Amino acid sequence: MNTGAVTAPGGRLDSLLDSPLIGMSPWILFSVLVGPGRFEVSVVLALAAAVVIFVAGRVIHRGSAIKILEVSDVIFFAALAAIGAAASPGTHRWLETYAGEVSNIALAVIAFGSMAIGVPFTIQYARERVDREYWDSPDFLRANYVITAVWGLAFLVAAMAGGFGDLVLHNPNNLWTAWIIQIAAIVAALRFTQWYPQVVRSRRTGRPAPPVRGLLTPLVGLLIPVGIVVLIFDAAASWFGVALILTGVVLARAINKDIEMTRTHGNRRTHGSRRAH
Repeated sequence: MNTGAVTAPGGRLDSLLDSPLIGMSPWILFSVLVGPGRFEVSVVLALAAAVVIFVAGRVIHRGSAIKILEVSDVIFFAALAAIGAAASPGTHRWLETYAGEVSNIALAVIAFGSMAIGVPFTIQYARERVDREYWDSPDFLRANYVITAVWGLAFLVAAMAGGFGDLVLHNPNNLWTAWIIQIAAIVAALRFTQWYPQVVRSRRTGRPAPPVRGLLTPLVGLLIPVGIVVLIFDAAASWFGVALILTGVVLARAINKDIEMTRTHGNRRTHGSRRAH
């Protein structure tokens, strides 16, 4: 997330609270858990997580600014819990089926809405990790707009996947639409959040940009567990599950080999430079 000089780090908990992922964790938790028969436990856990995060930001992380995402977490899940408690049986069934899509759409609206008002929600976290002198730099601002947009798109993908499972497949518990696609979208956005600032820094410093394989590695890593899950739960043809596992193994080995070769080449260049001096 940081595209400038990082301020002196605090403890691990401080570092965690400085990450936008912690603010999104109640939404991720809710969207992954919610489903028929699981609405109450999902909303209670999400609300509890939102309250803990908000309080921790004020008590443990003293001086931390109140963030758009933290406030939205508490308001949204408190309202959803109240609606669920007062809902009729029909409304309750609707919430069990569609609340996951509602939460994903709400978070996408927060992401794009924060960009529209000129405060992409990731920038509030990034400012607590970066020296003030970088806050108004074009690179810093652009990076946070891009990263916030990627998170908005990730949750739109999750909402569309869940909606397809609910409205087209009529199966809210479909393994692909309720779990695999949504988790993959979140993992991709998380990895992009870590990868893109390195690209921005490389442009500013003239150093080599991080390879695209670094962005794809987590997704490649997902192929193997997804293939195993497909075989266990019979979510597709057996050959497809086996193909996912084999593809994941081959790609992971190729990426690791490429990384090792790049590291070795870099070490040789470093040693050669030292000998020259």
